[in-house]
Amino acid sequence: MKTVSIAKSHGGQQGVYSHASDICAAEMTFAVFVPPQAQQGPRPVLWYLSGLTCTHQNVMDKGEYRRLAAELGLIVVCPDTSPRGEDVPDEKDNWQFGCGAGFYLDATQAPYARNYRMYSYITQELPALIAREFPADMSRQGIFGHSMGGHGALTIALRNPERFRSCSAFAPIVHPMTAGWSKPAFEKYLGPDEAAWRAYDAVALIEDGKRFPELLVDQGTKDGFLEEGLRPWLLEEACGKAGIPLDLRMQEGYDHSYFFISTFMDDHLAWHARRLNG
Repeated sequence: MKTVSIAKSHGGQQGVYSHASDICAAEMTFAVFVPPQAQQGPRPVLWYLSGLTCTHQNVMDKGEYRRLAAELGLIVVCPDTSPRGEDVPDEKDNWQFGCGAGFYLDATQAPYARNYRMYSYITQELPALIAREFPADMSRQGIFGHSMGGHGALTIALRNPERFRSCSAFAPIVHPMTAGWSKPAFEKYLGPDEAAWRAYDAVALIEDGKRFPELLVDQGTKDGFLEEGLRPWLLEEACGKAGIPLDLRMQEGYDHSYFFISTFMDDHLAWHARRLNG
């Protein structure tokens, strides 16, 4: 692991790091905020997964999470959204696919299968690195994210309920296998058989019997992607049928941006902390 940068913030430490990923066959970058309480012992870990076109940097610069994370004693891990590099296949003119758009799945189709393995990276390789290099209590983990990252948080939590105590999302893509801006990526990454797509779709996972104790979702009513891409009512319907408690909060007048995310970041941090520290 290489240290890219370190800065003191709210008594804690905001770092950016890189490492050679075996799973993604690329150099991967991620950010970690370590709160001041870590000087006394391991702290709970909260994973934040970013959305389309983003890197670790977006939430680090605009998410406004460090003040309350420091107060609550939370380690916040912010991975990149995809592998990157000259040898990583990409569609540079397509912001909904390739670099910046890994969709937190393990691709099975050439030429993407070698690098685009973000599901395994987030659930296996990076947690092992965090456990080894940081004062992290890996028995207390939560996960949240935005848009494509909200999709990632929901699907990863649903598939790994024994690992995560809490899961929330900002404006998640809840049914990506049927949404216009994600369906083409699924076909390129996973092939034409839609049965294989269901492992990376929150609504489909719930329909197929996956469960999580409770979910929190915030969604802006003025989000330009609401009707065509996000469609939180589909998650609400699936959770209702499955008996999964879902707190879906439609936030009047908010859009899809980090102005929306930063407004409700404290709510999500406090919600996770109650479940991770309790």
